[in-house]
Amino acid sequence: MLFDTILQKKPDIAVLSQQRDIPGLIRALSSRDPAVQSAAARALGEIGPEAVGPLVRALEKKDRNLRLGVIGALAGIRDPGAAEALAGMMQDPASEVRWQAAIALGETGGSEAVAPLLHGLEDRDKYVRYGSALSLKKTGYQPSDERGRAWYYAAMQDWERLRAVNASALPALYNLLRDTDPDVRVHAVRVLGDIGDKDAGPALVRSLGDADRQVRWEAALASQKCGVPPLYLPRGLYQRPRITKNPLIAGFLNFMLPGLGYGYLGKWWGIMIFQIDITVTVWLFKAQGETNTYSVLFPLYLLLAVHAWYLARNMPEEPA
Repeated sequence: MLFDTILQKKPDIAVLSQQRDIPGLIRALSSRDPAVQSAAARALGEIGPEAVGPLVRALEKKDRNLRLGVIGALAGIRDPGAAEALAGMMQDPASEVRWQAAIALGETGGSEAVAPLLHGLEDRDKYVRYGSALSLKKTGYQPSDERGRAWYYAAMQDWERLRAVNASALPALYNLLRDTDPDVRVHAVRVLGDIGDKDAGPALVRSLGDADRQVRWEAALASQKCGVPPLYLPRGLYQRPRITKNPLIAGFLNFMLPGLGYGYLGKWWGIMIFQIDITVTVWLFKAQGETNTYSVLFPLYLLLAVHAWYLARNMPEEPA
């Protein structure tokens, strides 16, 4: 199957376009060649509304690359009738698809695009939020209150304007604390601290359990500006992820391949012991034979296994 795909002939977009072969052009949208995919999208855009129905049906395919190409083609056609299907793509599991759908909704225009784009401002992915904000601007949407402006500023990562919104920015900032980018979370925590609202205290305490060291430290600083009693901070920090080493794994590795157990524990000299073991084992095999070699090395391997187990068991927990 893979061999057939490799040998597959490159589609002739010019011929497909001339023949108005909509199914063929849609198949070309799944190409891994960006030039082919872009050419197919442009060709479908030139065909216009006639291609909208087949393109919308193609959005049901599982091929992510195809869905991206289809959304790009719909953006080129700019048919408001595709807005509902594009809005559905704002719920896609793939962030790239949601981002592409947000951009396409801005191209189709119309009031029906506003609601899904407003929902996109609350997405946990910064690219989807950014694309939604840009598309809302294209539709002419204007936030009616400070809370609405805060969501827009958060999507644009306009930190200064978010600070100026003050307490109305809290819900949007809480959403940024879910972002997968630690830099976004760091900035969100800083802005919460600058606003200094006591209602932000619980969110900042939760951020003390963040996986990122810098986010945790910024949360500790910001929490003081929001009136969080210092006594609460250690409990928040206790929730942070930790790097722990399994003593049984360390012991097993050192017994089977002496030195690797130490390497697992981060001891630089583990590789030296591993190399020494190989050299000594080869020498003993030649000098003493297989039986005598194992009788000599088994107690040593057992001792090294116990030592690695002991080291792992007594290692302090390291913050992630």
